[in-house]
Amino acid sequence: MNDVDIYRAIADRTRRAILDELADRSGQSLFELCARLIMKHGINSSRQAISQHLDVLEAAGLIRTRFEGRTKFHWFEGAPLKAIRERWPISTDEDTSNSIEEGIEQ
Repeated sequence: MNDVDIYRAIADRTRRAILDELADRSGQSLFELCARLIMKHGINSSRQAISQHLDVLEAAGLIRTRFEGRTKFHWFEGAPLKAIRERWPISTDEDTSNSIEEGIEQ
């Protein structure tokens, strides 16, 4: 896993929606994920397409999987996203953020 894999994985809106669903409720099967993506996000992709998205997310280390019988379950792994947050930390200094915004508006 490297940073490029993570950025590519989260660049796609469907994969971000999958991560949102798994962050909300980890341990879902492909069937459950497909149903939630349709109901909550209006994403009506085939099971095969969602499975391919899950493969990309797993390769990037953003999800982990486990088989229980014939069913594969998926869990959210947020640790790789920590590197992004550490690379570009959010400033809590209000004076700095205001001066940047003012400079952009001018």
